[in-house]
Amino acid sequence: MANVIRHSLTAEELAALALSLAHLGAGPQSVTARRGLRHAFEHLDLDDDVIATTLTTLTTPLPTDVARRARAVANAITARLVIRIQYHDAAGRMTVRDVEPVTCLVHGEFWYLVGWCRMRRSIRAFRFDRILAVEPTDLPARAHLPQRYLPFQRRARANRPSAA
Repeated sequence: MANVIRHSLTAEELAALALSLAHLGAGPQSVTARRGLRHAFEHLDLDDDVIATTLTTLTTPLPTDVARRARAVANAITARLVIRIQYHDAAGRMTVRDVEPVTCLVHGEFWYLVGWCRMRRSIRAFRFDRILAVEPTDLPARAHLPQRYLPFQRRARANRPSAA
């Protein structure tokens, strides 16, 4: 068996891998890929409830309709195209928004699309289960660096002593 070199994946790498897994379905490749993603998380403290829940969400296949929307979002990220989404927000309002997709991520038990919302003129995170439809457009999206827009990363605390 070949030796495997392990290193920690960046938040952007994990987001890209997770999005790639999101629409694989439940076939044999997806099972192997999800097992690989679990191995990537071996260095994390799984006693942390948020991390444990996030790992479970990452490694569970999405429902078919949500996976279809994830595929459309992934294609738009790759092609750097704007998407039009029908979104049902937490207050129950339905809106149609043009979004420049940046990345997708999982936090706790939910998948999110992170993107530049042209309606709000700022970065927003849209829960996948609240996105009712995704329509690709031919409008080019600006390049956005994913690492600037990952809202759920743990930040170093200012009062922690620095490692020498």
